[in-house]
Amino acid sequence: MTKTLDMNTSNEIEIKNTDSIYTLSIASKLSEIPAHSIRQYIDKGLIIPFTTKSKRHLFSQIDVLRLKCIRKNLNEDGLNIAGIKALYSIIPCWEIKPCSKEDRKDCGAYQDHSQPCWDASNKSEVCLNSDCRECAVYKIPEGCQDVKSLIKRYI
Repeated sequence: MTKTLDMNTSNEIEIKNTDSIYTLSIASKLSEIPAHSIRQYIDKGLIIPFTTKSKRHLFSQIDVLRLKCIRKNLNEDGLNIAGIKALYSIIPCWEIKPCSKEDRKDCGAYQDHSQPCWDASNKSEVCLNSDCRECAVYKIPEGCQDVKSLIKRYI
């Protein structure tokens, strides 16, 4: 949670770390990733920015942290985009949410491990009407957590 000062009223405004407030160029500068690379990550499903009616992308603080984690995965961990996507795809979202066995039966994220849960074609009842950008599963790379350790917790 970040607080800023409203210059018109001298009141503090609370900005959540999931509020989409950064343009692509600002997110690019904050994450030190070229805008064309960020567009590629969006196309590959690694990040889901808010999209305005005019098709502009806006990013939150969580998105910027996710971008920094993607950069770390690429530069320090030696992963490529497909590797990062595969890593996100094996996160046991059904345990994190948690979903019942009945919900898992029809859930694309549980049935198909080739896509991260936010890219799953079929959503369970738990996820159907929720915003993936607000989900704990989507926020996991926020602190660039070790996904392997996360998975071990649920096995």
